[in-house]
Amino acid sequence: MNTLLWVVYPYLCLVVLVGGLIWRHRYDKFGWTTRSSQLYESTILRWGSPLFHFGVLMVLIGHVGGLLIPESWTEAVGITEHGYHLMAVFVGTVAGFCTLIGLGILIARRRLTGPVFAATTRNDKAMYVVLAGVIVLGLWATVRANVSGPGYNYRETISPWFRSLFYLSPDPEIMAGVPVAFQIHILAAFALFAFWPFTRLVHAFSAPVGYATRPYVVYRSRDDRPGLRPGRPGWEGPPKLPTSRGGRSRSGR
Repeated sequence: MNTLLWVVYPYLCLVVLVGGLIWRHRYDKFGWTTRSSQLYESTILRWGSPLFHFGVLMVLIGHVGGLLIPESWTEAVGITEHGYHLMAVFVGTVAGFCTLIGLGILIARRRLTGPVFAATTRNDKAMYVVLAGVIVLGLWATVRANVSGPGYNYRETISPWFRSLFYLSPDPEIMAGVPVAFQIHILAAFALFAFWPFTRLVHAFSAPVGYATRPYVVYRSRDDRPGLRPGRPGWEGPPKLPTSRGGRSRSGR
């Protein structure tokens, strides 16, 4: 069971993540978008979206630092484990609640605003459920172990196991002693990774790299085509009526 949960399952989710991104980019480039609903409602979105994205960014930075950077590296630059632990718990808890509150605002907006709800697909609803579940489980594990509990140093167990996945030598026995709350959070997070390429969350893998090198957009004034009045500077007077030979107008007067 340990091998199935902590070796087979993570690699299967990562394969689906990478394969799904490749498939989506190849066959659904025009669907690679957030499908923004800002045109339907912008007041509530102006509050919920920045709060959610700020929280997600802080959570991401915290996870990268905690999972990918070994404990010995932070101690080498003078950061004690106790100091790192206090900072990680405080910042992580605040960031997690910001993410959860922002997501709650976005979900309420999507449900209570008619046009936005009409544009919500079943895929969106499933995505919100999985995403909210991962966030709630992460907060629950952190608060239970490090706020109301005696504390748990995940950098001695979860972090080495996570890095070993990329070394292609995972040790499932490391995860056997991890608290159940953290185990459930990790399993839910990998499920979100597998689901990610097939939702609107795929826009997180986008970056406007080509914007700096794209060609200029050329604007041209309206040309003198038959049937179109020729343009003239604003200081010129009204155009004169055309006259026939002899100085008379076309009416003969």
